[in-house]
Amino acid sequence: MKILVWLDEGTWEACIDAARDLPGDVTLLHVSDVDTEAALSGSAGLLGRVAGADPAGLLAAAERRLLEAAAERLDRHAEIVTVRGRPEHEVLALCASADLLILARDGDRRRLGPRSLGHRTRFVVDHAPCQVLLVWPGSPPPLGSIP
Repeated sequence: MKILVWLDEGTWEACIDAARDLPGDVTLLHVSDVDTEAALSGSAGLLGRVAGADPAGLLAAAERRLLEAAAERLDRHAEIVTVRGRPEHEVLALCASADLLILARDGDRRRLGPRSLGHRTRFVVDHAPCQVLLVWPGSPPPLGSIP
């Protein structure tokens, strides 16, 4: 089985934990969002000036740290793939050669329901050409949290 694990800041630990004991070949995927890169670029960028820093270098270093931590937590061999682009499109493109995609809820984690998925995650769940394992980062909210 070919397992693709979509790693995103804030939810990657739950995805690694879900993949750890599954049989098959694991690929760890991180997508650098070109919109985030664009927001950080320019003379000041949308997020303000970062004195003496290279925004692309900062993003690359953060990506490297995330992937190193994920590989260590997985504690088994995995292929590591990094791409740049629109995350939802890049994830779907790589799903074409996967049997299982593991991703995490990234929206409102306080209650059950459709808003527990961010728009990109919803797009991937709705369009994935393979099986999908959707995990909660942390404990799921109680059943009484349904709006």
